[in-house]
Amino acid sequence: MCRLRSSRPAGSSSPRCRANPLAPPAPAIRFRTRLNPPQPRQPRELRRYRRCRTPPTSPPLSNRRVNRNCLDSPNEGDSVSNSEFNPKSRRSTFELLGELPGQIVALVRAELEAAKAEFAGKAKNIGLGVALFVAAAVFAFFAVLVLVALAVIALDLVLPLWLATLIVALTLLLIALVLALIGKNRVKAGTSSDPDGVTASIRSDVDAFKGVGKYEH
Repeated sequence: MCRLRSSRPAGSSSPRCRANPLAPPAPAIRFRTRLNPPQPRQPRELRRYRRCRTPPTSPPLSNRRVNRNCLDSPNEGDSVSNSEFNPKSRRSTFELLGELPGQIVALVRAELEAAKAEFAGKAKNIGLGVALFVAAAVFAFFAVLVLVALAVIALDLVLPLWLATLIVALTLLLIALVLALIGKNRVKAGTSSDPDGVTASIRSDVDAFKGVGKYEH
């Protein structure tokens, strides 16, 4: 607040004021910058962990006092001291050996469940693939029929219809006969006994165990 003077100087557009010496000082206005916002309060567990964390230059665990309030902190350096207050670390060897079969059974069961899930996914994919192959074979069969009809119609342009049909049928029978002979030879080669194969080796081992054949004394 200021008091207005009764007289104005010449050429002045606004009145002059003077400060009241009895007026209280104006309160200071504090501005909070957005560059440094107030930090949220950290959780109690995190503050406890930082308070209990072992500094890298601290003495060994055997030469310093263990803080019982810091036993639950996730500090790797206090793992040795935690075993002193952990009742499970004082179990005997027989108790640990007694729990070993149960742990092995649980591990095998988990592995079987994982293998079952994996094989189930693979079997589903294999079944879907086989179904798609069957559908493709059906469409290919009908496509072959259409091509055969097209061949008959094309030969009918230069030959009689019966002769064109006969030529196409004989050609298809010849192709089927050649494929059947090739398949027969492959099957015979696959089922023939190999003198150096696994079956001959197993038979030789059985004869040696029985002492028959060339192993007779």
